[in-house]
Amino acid sequence: MTDGDALRANEPDPHAFHDDADGLAALPYRAGAPMKNPSLTRFAWLSIAAALATMALKTLAYWLTGSVGLLSDAMESLVNLAGALMALAMLTVAARPPDDDHPHGHGKAEYFSAGAEGALIVIAAIAIAVAAIDRLLHPRPLEQVGLGLAVSVVASLLNLGVALVLLKAARIHRSATLQANAHHLMTDVWTSAGVVLGVIAVAATGWLFLDPLIAIAVAVNIVFVGTRILRDSVAGLMDAALPLAELQLLRDLLDRYAADGIEYHALRTRQSGARRFVSVHVLVPPDWSVQQGHDLLERIEADIRRALPPVTVDTHLEPLGDPAAMADQ
Repeated sequence: MTDGDALRANEPDPHAFHDDADGLAALPYRAGAPMKNPSLTRFAWLSIAAALATMALKTLAYWLTGSVGLLSDAMESLVNLAGALMALAMLTVAARPPDDDHPHGHGKAEYFSAGAEGALIVIAAIAIAVAAIDRLLHPRPLEQVGLGLAVSVVASLLNLGVALVLLKAARIHRSATLQANAHHLMTDVWTSAGVVLGVIAVAATGWLFLDPLIAIAVAVNIVFVGTRILRDSVAGLMDAALPLAELQLLRDLLDRYAADGIEYHALRTRQSGARRFVSVHVLVPPDWSVQQGHDLLERIEADIRRALPPVTVDTHLEPLGDPAAMADQ
């Protein structure tokens, strides 16, 4: 394929509507328009605003009650803020178009943000555990429980609303940064629910040790979330293959051409931020003309683009029966 053909092969059908991997309708591409990464920084600003508001509310709840469980909740909101600021920086970088130094774009910047947020979550868990152990050794009665819990519940509902917005945006735009941020906020919601129940239990029973024990349980849960986010970000930076479901979809699509005597091998995939990358070698009868092979690759690339947008497809044509063709698997 010529350079011009390769460029045209990677442009989507301008008249087609595409569905993303989650079944959400995407907008049609405009013919001749360069493919751009949509700016997702508005979601980072939303997360920053939510983190500031919830941190203030939860700190007030701790100040009113003296609960170390609510303190742990407020400390996690501080991590939310740090993660949101990192997300803003990396989403700004990821939205930059490809250039000479980064011909595949800047999408991997999102994985740095997700990894940093995962590390911050683990650090916050350690700080929460230290505070909880100190309170376990030096118990203190709670005060103004009702008002403090009311403030905490308002903060949790705010986090829940923002998390749902971020989850939807992460699915639509396939953003690792927004997904990590949303999962962290959802964890914060469940954490807050556990803390609230713990404070209620302390108020009802007078067992002061329940408050720090719940804070320790919160820290353990946060560690699990942080390590999962770290693992996912490392997988992205290491060019892990697409998920099994998407790989199977690709194989099913390519297998449909077997009835015409077409074979394929060296199917390789990776993901960089929101964009997928697929490369495959297609083997055709040796007596085919260049035009026949070119037309086949155009159809295959168009099929893949429709099945897994947004994707960059790279195909290579080889003759069946040539030993050299099998040496590059």
